[in-house]
Amino acid sequence: MINIDRAVIVEGKYDKIKLSSVINGVILCTDGFRIFKDKEKMSIIRHYAKKTGIIILTDSDSAGFKIRNYLKGAVKDGNIINVYIPDIFGKERRKTAPSKEGKLGVEGMSEEVLLDAFRRAGVACTESKTKTGGIDKMLLYELGFSGVPDASEKRRRLLERLGLPQLMTTGALADILNTMMNADELIQLVNEEGEQ
Repeated sequence: MINIDRAVIVEGKYDKIKLSSVINGVILCTDGFRIFKDKEKMSIIRHYAKKTGIIILTDSDSAGFKIRNYLKGAVKDGNIINVYIPDIFGKERRKTAPSKEGKLGVEGMSEEVLLDAFRRAGVACTESKTKTGGIDKMLLYELGFSGVPDASEKRRRLLERLGLPQLMTTGALADILNTMMNADELIQLVNEEGEQ
């Protein structure tokens, strides 16, 4: 169990129930796409973003990314940390069928996977909560992760190796990589990947 001073934003009540077994802190639900029309809830989220910062933790499917991107755009002032769960295929116990994309959501993740996702985002790290840094879209381009033939395949392999969702944009990838490593470490990782 980790203590978090930021409000954590999740999609639904089952995500909130699951996450409450992992963290101590404020957990807010978007109620899925209802957040697009819920001005009162957006006001609360903006308040937390300005006061303590927020953490966005949505499912790794297209709906989760749509909600995540909406929140990032709707919160102009404030501090946002994105926590990503890996693409794990399966079905949650309470459901009769898997989701449309077949991926487990936040509620289907183990406590260990959730804690690891927070650590990868630089949350709950005992050493340092600061970004390691130096990774931007230009470096990702230079390393062949965007704008070149086979970039999507190379990016897919990196995301899989790091346990990150496949739908991440290059910008989101740069943001999360900055919490995990510095530019030299990324270059070393890419070189090791090329040697295999």
